[in-house]
Amino acid sequence: MKTKSLMVCALVALTACGSETRTKTDSESVGTPVQMGAKIELMAVPKQEGLSINEALWNRRSVREYSEQPLSLEELSGVMWAASGINREDGHLTAPSTRGLYPLRVYAFFPEGVYRYDAATSSLIHVVNGDYRELTAMQDFAYKAPLNLLYVADFSVYGDTDPDLMRVWAMADAAGYAENVNLYTAGHGLKSITRGSFKVDALMQLLGLDPTRYGVVLAQTVGK
Repeated sequence: MKTKSLMVCALVALTACGSETRTKTDSESVGTPVQMGAKIELMAVPKQEGLSINEALWNRRSVREYSEQPLSLEELSGVMWAASGINREDGHLTAPSTRGLYPLRVYAFFPEGVYRYDAATSSLIHVVNGDYRELTAMQDFAYKAPLNLLYVADFSVYGDTDPDLMRVWAMADAAGYAENVNLYTAGHGLKSITRGSFKVDALMQLLGLDPTRYGVVLAQTVGK
């Protein structure tokens, strides 16, 4: 009888575990918590993961409601790599760039601080402490979301190109980065929206960037 009781208990435990797995939703964060510090080492992104590209395209939409739940390290790694990670041995990125100049810097704004993405080392480099999400948007939902991305162009890479053309090229690059993120989030149970509103002067001052050389061209909100 004792052996039979133990078997029943084991069966109940296994059933409970299976039930918990089946009821877990896509929006729940699973994986490694992000540890904020001077540098956030990101994880390698698997080649085979998430939905198919067709399924992601069917799921893609702009979302304006977010929870405060943070992304896991796995999710954050995927988002940053999708935006502008290295996907070839020659150092080229996941997103295209006009004339192959790659003028964009990608900044990640968290409640805890601001980081700059370094594709070469697959890491986020600390820039400043504090919650500056309100500078990246003019919509309340962005102030609550766990991650806001800012795409900043270094116009010096274009040389003496016409300034208006420089901005068109930089914005085209940023659109490619952002849509990579939109498709990644749509295929991995996350949400996102690409935005064109931000507080330029305050951002340039916060990031210590020369406005005669750099310019904010696009922003994006990512979360659950």
